[in-house]
Amino acid sequence: MANVITRNVVAKIAANAAAWRLAALLGVLLQASAAHALGEQYDADRALASSQAALGTTVRDHQLTDRLNRRVGLHDFAGKPLVISMIFTSCHHICPTTTRHLDKANEAARAVLGDDSFQVLSVGFDASHDTPQAMQAFAREQGINAGNWRFLSAGAETIAALSQDLGFLYFPSARGFDHINQITIVDRAGAVYRQVYGANFELPWLVEPLKELVFNRPESSGHMLAGLLDRVRLFCTVYDPSSGRYEFDRSLFFQIAIGLMIVVSVALYLWRGLRPANSD
Repeated sequence: MANVITRNVVAKIAANAAAWRLAALLGVLLQASAAHALGEQYDADRALASSQAALGTTVRDHQLTDRLNRRVGLHDFAGKPLVISMIFTSCHHICPTTTRHLDKANEAARAVLGDDSFQVLSVGFDASHDTPQAMQAFAREQGINAGNWRFLSAGAETIAALSQDLGFLYFPSARGFDHINQITIVDRAGAVYRQVYGANFELPWLVEPLKELVFNRPESSGHMLAGLLDRVRLFCTVYDPSSGRYEFDRSLFFQIAIGLMIVVSVALYLWRGLRPANSD
């Protein structure tokens, strides 16, 4: 008798579990159908338009959490350019690829601009799964250990507000999420300055805007020597496609020297040609 009762209980539990799984599946299907009916699905043209429309938008002081469960406000990074990459940790291809490539770009930019000249943030937009622990594991899996890089989490409301500021669109899909693959550059005043697209973007797409922001810093404008040095570094640090690195191009100095020699030579020629007429 006890065995019969046990089997009946187990059967009921299994039936209830199956019913719950069926209900959950139906709920997901209904949500997907509703989203489709409302037109809430990923569209590349719409995503790009939203991304570009965010240029010039001031990013609000959203409160997030880092890998050590410490509160971090975006305005904590004011005064330096900010690079923001929106990812989700359960992504198995695009987000890891983008993050590893961003690591290479970050290394190249730091070599040119200085280790502490800008900040990189990876923000998990899957609020229900991208916990501080998940972000820490993701960073470790991608081998990210740069000192200027933070991995941050936030609740759904904060993620939605931040995504709106950045012009970042994402929608649930069978792959997890469909989203535009963008990296946002924010200027030192907190406004969206440039969008970089693609998992394997060209290094200058990221580094050149950062050069503009770092070397056109307002604190050097009132100091002639500092301002001159910044301008020289801005124009003389160039990307070499053959080596895939940024290098200091000294040829500009030779061009300037040759130009000055030509100007001086022409001036002397004209001055000598005018001397007899003046002496008469």
